[in-house]
Amino acid sequence: MPISDWPAQERPREKLLLNGAHTLSDADLLAIFLRTGIRGKTAVDLAMDLLNGYGGLRPILLADQQRFCRSPGLGVAKYALLKATLEMSRRHLQETLNLGEGLASPADTRRFLAAHLRDYPHEVFACLFLDNRHRVIKFQELFHGTVNGASVYPREIVKWALSHNATAVIFAHNHPSGVTEPSRADQVLTKRLAEALSLVEVRVLDHFIVGDGEVFSFAERGLI
Repeated sequence: MPISDWPAQERPREKLLLNGAHTLSDADLLAIFLRTGIRGKTAVDLAMDLLNGYGGLRPILLADQQRFCRSPGLGVAKYALLKATLEMSRRHLQETLNLGEGLASPADTRRFLAAHLRDYPHEVFACLFLDNRHRVIKFQELFHGTVNGASVYPREIVKWALSHNATAVIFAHNHPSGVTEPSRADQVLTKRLAEALSLVEVRVLDHFIVGDGEVFSFAERGLI
């Protein structure tokens, strides 16, 4: 039975308009993205097949072009649409931190950092440079490493902080393993960076570790 013949309250698009996107299942959201199904399958059927085949929504979003375009019902146009949608989401999060206001929402900061760092296959160490009202001056990816770690140089971070005239910073790095618990090396590094920056009167407000669906905060755990 085509989706157009379903009761209105069961159709993905109508459910979104009535109740909001947050109420939809992964299959419903993906069906709206697909728009149409294939012979013998509705968009929802196809979405469920894709979710089962890939093992979830995130692997679909991260699939490279070759694999994505091999999947039934997908192709180059859908791949371009997906990448454009993901980039718009990242830029929206960037704008929430660049509106000239102080960082009022830890949740927005978490989402922004997760969107930028979660999907790297290697470690990336980044920094939010802030002014004296905790407004974002710049987000910068500073060091890229291997799957096991990134070399981070306190002297370089001090130079960047001074060049941006920052008075506070928030550090972030990802764990490609998906585990967010900080290692002993993470804790030692954070302490070294805080000590180095204190010499030039720059405060370290937090250090986030981005994993697979989780973001760990040093400040919330009392480690800063």
